[in-house]
Amino acid sequence: MLTEQDVIDNFELLDDWESRYAYLVELGEALSPLDAQYCHDDNKVKGCISQVWVAAVPAEGGCIDYVGDCDTAIIKGVLALLIELLSGHTAAEIERIDVDGLFETLKLAENLSPNRHFGIYAIVELMKAQARSFDNTSADASV
Repeated sequence: MLTEQDVIDNFELLDDWESRYAYLVELGEALSPLDAQYCHDDNKVKGCISQVWVAAVPAEGGCIDYVGDCDTAIIKGVLALLIELLSGHTAAEIERIDVDGLFETLKLAENLSPNRHFGIYAIVELMKAQARSFDNTSADASV
């Protein structure tokens, strides 16, 4: 499980934005292919120019894992990073992860176009909404 500090440490090892960009692209290339069952409208990120799907799936101990895919290399890399960061947590833990602060520390907004920046936040919002929904579904099942 990747922590916010792990992400910061990994990025600090890279000297410049070009190296960081290449790292994100590599993360995206390593992302497992998305099963077609997850490519439906509920999992499609709205507000992103790229075609992006992300889905919350149950994991052990009430935790959530994510799967996803994207048709753009850099956004796929950011998606892979988010999947690693948010997977393996409960809905409450996911809600508390400060993705905005992390991206500010990494200076992503400074190096991505406004459209891409907006799309990344749309991905984060969908992932958090799915976690909340997943949590509500789990709570309903236990009643």
